[in-house]
Amino acid sequence: MIYNYPLIVHEENGYWGEFPDIEGCNAQGDTISEILEDAKEALETHILCMLTDGEKLNKPSHPKKIKTDKNSFVTIITADVDLAKEDKSIKKTLTIPKWLNDQAEKHHLNFSKALQEVLIHKVTGSNYVY
Repeated sequence: MIYNYPLIVHEENGYWGEFPDIEGCNAQGDTISEILEDAKEALETHILCMLTDGEKLNKPSHPKKIKTDKNSFVTIITADVDLAKEDKSIKKTLTIPKWLNDQAEKHHLNFSKALQEVLIHKVTGSNYVY
């Protein structure tokens, strides 16, 4: 699953960053490239741990609503938790009503993605999967 969260990047003898919506998730680096790479890894790991522990994820803040000072800026970090797991997918067989199958196909829905989103919501209570 893909998650997008704002990161506040601060410049002080290098860079350090904080995710205002994910308590305790931080990143650092000597360059912008390094902090962005570290932030992606930190966010993926942190979210994966939260989901594994059954914790609810906070809704991402809108970047324009985050206040910063002159030595800081906000950027969005994308975390692909599926890749972070280094886990293979498994195949499941399921049965749904024909009318539902027809409507889902009409709307070009990805059945695997839809099932994953519902299952994540059921086990974590989170609606914030992008």
